[in-house]
Amino acid sequence: MRIVLQRVAHAAVTVDGQETGSIGKGFLLLLGVSDTDTEEIADKMVDKICRLRIFPDENGKTNLSLSQVEGELLVVSQFTLYADCRKGNRPSFAGAGSPQLAEHLYEYAAARFGTYVKRVQTGRFGADMKVLLLNDGPFTLVLDSDTICPAI
Repeated sequence: MRIVLQRVAHAAVTVDGQETGSIGKGFLLLLGVSDTDTEEIADKMVDKICRLRIFPDENGKTNLSLSQVEGELLVVSQFTLYADCRKGNRPSFAGAGSPQLAEHLYEYAAARFGTYVKRVQTGRFGADMKVLLLNDGPFTLVLDSDTICPAI
């Protein structure tokens, strides 16, 4: 599982001109699933993300978690995070999970995020989405299950 996390002041996603999700302060997560991902991996990624202390405290030090600042989450599926650009000029997506697996783990992770934070919004799996955000910091992280939970 690969996730691009952006700390945002606000973010929204639309499909066919209709907003499917929007948040205030929190994280925008672009979530990609590989063909080897499992619910156990999703659990570890969710736990890691929700425990990250990347919001500033009263001294300006990045020391507070999402729940400590009552932050919100916007989760958007993004299979292109598994693009392989090593050969030629056209990316291969052979490492991305099947649509069935990816949709299941996307929905599973979104539900698990809801156990940590009060407000979780999503895009629409497989849709052509437009994402609007105001990055806060900017603060962007790339998390990969291969490095966060390599023993699984």
